[in-house]
This record gives sequence, C-alpha cells and structure tokens, in this order.
Amino acid sequence: MEMIAWTLVVLILLGALFIIPRSKNKGETKGTPPNVMLKTLKTYTKEEVSVHNKRDDCWIIVKGKVYDVTPYVEEHPGGDAILNNAGGDSTEGFYGPQHATRVFDMVDEFHIGDLKL
Repeated sequence: MEMIAWTLVVLILLGALFIIPRSKNKGETKGTPPNVMLKTLKTYTKEEVSVHNKRDDCWIIVKGKVYDVTPYVEEHPGGDAILNNAGGDSTEGFYGPQHATRVFDMVDEFHIGDLKL
C-alpha cells in the first residue's frame, strides 16, 4: 500500500512538470518586461521649444526638462494661464502656490525630453 502511495506522489510531481508553464527566458536576467515600451527622450534647444507656443501645440520648460502639455491645455484648472509661458520657461509659474502637490507627479507623463544647454 505504501508503495502505491509513493508511486502516485511521483506521478503527480512528474505530471506537474508538464502542466505548469516554465519560464521562456532561461538564464536571462530579469529586467523590464518586453511588452513595456521605453520612452526615448530627446534634447531640445530653447529655439526648438519656442515654436510650440500655441493652444494646439504647447510645450513648456520646467527646471531644464521639456514637456508637451498640449493634451492638458483644455483641462488646465487655471484656464489659459498655462499658455502664459507656452514655448518657454514655466518653472516659476509651475512652482507657484496655486499648484497642488499632485501636479508634480502628473507632469511626468508629459515629459518628452531635456533642454540642451
């Protein structure tokens, strides 16, 4: 009887080896999953940023980083105030008392590159 129990345990373990999916990246290091797209960032000059100064094409500079905030212009709680520095440096206005701390997390999704010095 004991021999039958051991045989069943071994068969279950062997069966599990075929049923449970195995990793496809044997020996590879874990890192960014292949289905996650990495954003490549560019560097821009002030001149390149300055042409994006309209409601339907609005880039801003905040602390040396370039953001394309065009999709956010219509949602901006401060209305057209976001356009005051469109195409230029908005650092002072961005860090003004009118912005809640959540804006600092939210802005990352609009980051497209860095300012070329």
